[in-house]
Amino acid sequence: MNSASIPQSAAAREPAPNFDGLARVYRWMELFTFGPWLQRSRLAFLADLAACRNALVLGDGDGRFTSELLRSNRSVRIEAVDLSSAMLGALLHRAGVNASRIRIHCADARAWQPASPPYDLVATHFFLDCLTKEEVGCLIDALRPNLTAGALWVVSEFAVPDRWFGRLIARPLIRLLYMAFDLLTGLAIRSLPDHAAALRVAGFTLNRRQTSLGGLLVSELWSAGPEPAIDIELHEL
Repeated sequence: MNSASIPQSAAAREPAPNFDGLARVYRWMELFTFGPWLQRSRLAFLADLAACRNALVLGDGDGRFTSELLRSNRSVRIEAVDLSSAMLGALLHRAGVNASRIRIHCADARAWQPASPPYDLVATHFFLDCLTKEEVGCLIDALRPNLTAGALWVVSEFAVPDRWFGRLIARPLIRLLYMAFDLLTGLAIRSLPDHAAALRVAGFTLNRRQTSLGGLLVSELWSAGPEPAIDIELHEL
């Protein structure tokens, strides 16, 4: 769950959460609660992004995905959008010598317009869970015309698996996480949106899928375009 927002009508907007106070401690909060697993989810398909040159990263928090993408791909340039100036400052600091290849936008993405399209990569790691189902659809619809043919979209998210673990462990844990982020940031969302359905409606196909922690965490690699794709699910123990 990271800080950014979405394009929608002004009348329908929820008050924006404030993640500034978490910028310095976000990494330690994550390590304390989930150890290395969230970062492993973010980087699950990093090797598949080597050909990308113009990336849009939404709500990457303190920039752990952004810094690794810059390190592994020496040609990519990144636009990072986040509502929190403190998180963007942490992101630039973490990027180090590669920060010159980042253009930051401290903005509410509900009002933000793509600055340097077309993008051949969109990354949303633990960001879509801050949106409603309708907001996810609005976001994808707004970005779709600004992407190249065959552009990639990488997603990392929480999920509720369809078995006892989902009912007894994952669902209560996700509910607790939403309550905690409400207290810490004012996040108003209370349930996970169906981002996969929204991506499919917009013409994306799922190329690869990986789960971890019993299905609580999901990493996906999508591509734009009409070509059919075979869903491949890899379980990480």
